[in-house]
Amino acid sequence: MRIIIVSGLSGSGKTIALQTLEDLDYYCVDNLPFKLILPLAREILASSDRSPPAVAVGVDARNFIDELDQFPATLAELRASELTVEVLFLQADDEILLKRYSETRRRHPLDVGSVSLREAIRQERRLLEPIVASADLIVDTSETHIYQLRELLRARLHDTPREAMSLLFESFGFKNGVPADADFVFDVRCLPNPHWEPSLRPLTGLDPPVIEFLERQPEVMEMVADLRRLLEAWLPRFEASDRSYLTVAIGCTGGQHRSVFIADALARHFNGMRDYVMVRHRELK
Repeated sequence: MRIIIVSGLSGSGKTIALQTLEDLDYYCVDNLPFKLILPLAREILASSDRSPPAVAVGVDARNFIDELDQFPATLAELRASELTVEVLFLQADDEILLKRYSETRRRHPLDVGSVSLREAIRQERRLLEPIVASADLIVDTSETHIYQLRELLRARLHDTPREAMSLLFESFGFKNGVPADADFVFDVRCLPNPHWEPSLRPLTGLDPPVIEFLERQPEVMEMVADLRRLLEAWLPRFEASDRSYLTVAIGCTGGQHRSVFIADALARHFNGMRDYVMVRHRELK
C-alpha cells in the first residue's frame, strides 16, 4: 500500500497537490494528525476487499506542532511496516508567499495576531525543517503556476512506479535564482551565448537556429559530453540507494538559450536509455 505524505509551507500549493492526487484516484485525507496515519492505513487494509488504494495525507505545522521533532522516528516506524511511504514537500520563496497571501487575503495559520505575516512564514519554515530533511521529493512552486504544478506532480508521482527513479532535467536562469529542489546544479554561463547574436536573441534553445549555433561550438558539445559521462556513472549509484526522484538543474544567465539546449539534449539522451525521464524549462512560460 502506497502512502504519500503531502506537506509544505502554507500557500505553496498543498491543496492543489491533494486535489491532483484525488483526481488520480488516491484516497486523500487533509489535516490528519501524523500519529493517526498508521491506524488509518491499518483500517483501510483491514476493510478493503480489493487491492488497497493509494493514500495521500495532508500534514502541516498545525497538525502536530508538539510532535515535529519526532517526525523522523515516526516516519521510520511507518516505513518499517508493510507500507510504502513517500514524503512530498512543497515550498516557495518568502516574497512569493507574501504576494499570494496579499492576493487571496487569506490568513496564515500561524498568524495569531501577535506576529507579522513575514514572521509567521519564517516560523512555519523553521517548524517544518524535520519534514524537509525527510522529504523524498521537494518541489519549489515559486515559478510554477497551477497547471504546471498539476502536470509535474502527475508525471513524477503517478506515472512513475515506486521502484523506479524519476529523473528531471530542469533549465533555469541564475538571474531568477537557483531551483531549491535541485539535486545537481550545473552552471553553463561560461559557454558562448546566443543572446549576443541579434537574430537569435528572441529565440530559445529549442529553436533550430539556436540549436545549430550551439552545436557548432566545440566547448558546448564538450560540456554536454562531460555531463552525460558524469550522470551515466553516478545515476545508478543514486538508484541503488533507493532514491525515487532526482533533479538535474542546468543554469545560464537568463534560462533561455544555453541551459535550455543542454537540458533538452541531456533529456533526449537519457530518455533513450532509461524510463521516466522528464524535462522542464522554468523560464519558458
